[in-house]
Amino acid sequence: MNFVFSSIEQGLIYAVLAMGVYISFKILNIPDMSVEGSFPFGAMITALLLSKGVNPFVATFVAFVAGIIPGIISSTVAIKLKISSLLSGILTMTMFYTLNLKVTGRPNAPMAKLTNIFSYINTGNEYINKIIVLAIIVVVIKLIMDWFFRTKAGYMLISTGDNESLVTSLGESPEKFKIIGLALANSLVALSGSLFAQSVKFADTQMGIGTLVIALASIIIGDTMFRRGQLKSTTMAIIGAIIYKIIGAVALYVGLDASDLKLVNSLIVIIFIAYNNSYDKIRQRLIK
Repeated sequence: MNFVFSSIEQGLIYAVLAMGVYISFKILNIPDMSVEGSFPFGAMITALLLSKGVNPFVATFVAFVAGIIPGIISSTVAIKLKISSLLSGILTMTMFYTLNLKVTGRPNAPMAKLTNIFSYINTGNEYINKIIVLAIIVVVIKLIMDWFFRTKAGYMLISTGDNESLVTSLGESPEKFKIIGLALANSLVALSGSLFAQSVKFADTQMGIGTLVIALASIIIGDTMFRRGQLKSTTMAIIGAIIYKIIGAVALYVGLDASDLKLVNSLIVIIFIAYNNSYDKIRQRLIK
């Protein structure tokens, strides 16, 4: 049973990551590599603050706000210096590898003896404690994002990804909304890193490696399983993240090594993208 609980727990953590990456990749169509730097940035910020005795909820919120920094840097470098979004994201990610080391002064930070946001609930099962807290956080974020996308700023953000000329014709700056979008995306990614570090009670500068693939896999799985507006994009990202983690857990359960998971991650993305690309053709054949 713990096998299922663990998958749901990690799926909820990565759901926050997926919702962040959804903004940059799906809405703005920007391949923002900086998320692999902002994920451990949130974790290291949290580890530092918790070690100083800061309230875990305050530390988590600060990590969320701090995630704005890599988003603003990446978008500003791309817009103001005319560097491609992909390259600016890679440069930001590389930059934050060093900055993450500076946060705590070492490449990793144990948190086993520190109070975290999961310490305030005791159901007798550690997994249930975490799932309850994470579910509340994920639902709150989803509701706020759904509300935001219905506001004028949200519509402008979506329009920036669809048609920059339309945004300009309305007297708004597409660049402004790109900065807002990437700042929000990286904030959610940093929050996910904070939650992950508190869950495993450990923060490390290397924990961001592969997070982009995880987020993309979650988004692609959600999009593939629920088509034609069946669910909101945030809901699909959440469900996709949980299903993704269950697939990974099953892979371990059947005998694969933990070191094989990155291979599995990549194969999942390839399979679902290939299916998406051929979906219409398969559908047409079935209709005939």
